[in-house]
Amino acid sequence: MKQLLETAKTQLEQNNDLALVTVIASSGATPRGAGAHMLVSKEGRLYGTIGGGAVEHRSIDIAKTVIEEGTARTHDFSLTKEDVQNLGMICGGDVRVFFSVLSASDPNVRALVEAASMRFAGGKNLWLVCDVSENGTLALYDREHGFIGAPMPQALTEMLTRKPQLISVDHRQYYVEQINSAGVVYIFGCGHVAQELVPVLNHVGFRCIAMDDREEFAQKTLFPDADEVLLVDFDRLSDFIQVGEEDYACVMTRGHAYDAVIQAQLLHTPACYIGVIGSARKKAGVYQKLREEYGFTDNDFARITSPIGLSIKAETPAEIAISIAAQMIEHRANRLK
Repeated sequence: MKQLLETAKTQLEQNNDLALVTVIASSGATPRGAGAHMLVSKEGRLYGTIGGGAVEHRSIDIAKTVIEEGTARTHDFSLTKEDVQNLGMICGGDVRVFFSVLSASDPNVRALVEAASMRFAGGKNLWLVCDVSENGTLALYDREHGFIGAPMPQALTEMLTRKPQLISVDHRQYYVEQINSAGVVYIFGCGHVAQELVPVLNHVGFRCIAMDDREEFAQKTLFPDADEVLLVDFDRLSDFIQVGEEDYACVMTRGHAYDAVIQAQLLHTPACYIGVIGSARKKAGVYQKLREEYGFTDNDFARITSPIGLSIKAETPAEIAISIAAQMIEHRANRLK
């Protein structure tokens, strides 16, 4: 969503009108569910996808009409078995798609995309709110500033979750979706796996902060996709970072001693995910040290995922990075339920 809105910002600055196409509800074996987005101009699709195939093709045509008429609308695609065959689709089911107008001449729209850019950069929890009942009004919401772009019912703020949802308030229907999370991924150790991991995580929407205690590794040139690269003392992490309940931690340092001291500190934080690279033998040695020197128990170790990553027989740094990213995507998706 970040890149989509950045694309929208650039297009609006060039005075190009756009349509934001959003799947707001689905059932059955649809290619994409609620939260799939696509940005369309008068010339066609600019960014994103709602699943491809004939439904996406028809949605692009509808989006062009929406831009021309300047009026938002909702369209339902109900794909029976015959429809699927006739349309050349693989998946079936029902899809409700909302088409909203992003007019270059609308100051509220300009304010919305500008605010989104700032809040993505600042790592703020951010929700997209669409009035899908009639006029297609769009807004953003964060807890610090309230609604941005257009006024919305205050009652919506009491119903916000991580999961995309349709909410009815005062006989009107609103689509609400969290499009940015305040959480970041803290990566401890800037070796080869970390260098492969950061660009993958960045591409799938995770913000990363990489750190090492070696100056030659804690270099921004090695991590152009990271939000920050820090030179730290692993014994005093709280002097450099504050790990919150929305944050992830990936521990991949160069030795057992460093892993133990970092895990000991992370277990005193509310981090939602703690993953540690290494073999089962390394894990056993570190856990023994954590028991004997720090007093941690098996209940504490249950918070740690080690070895980190899905079991896909990964061997190279790039393959290991893919397995870690896949596990973190799964963890993030499970938190939405």
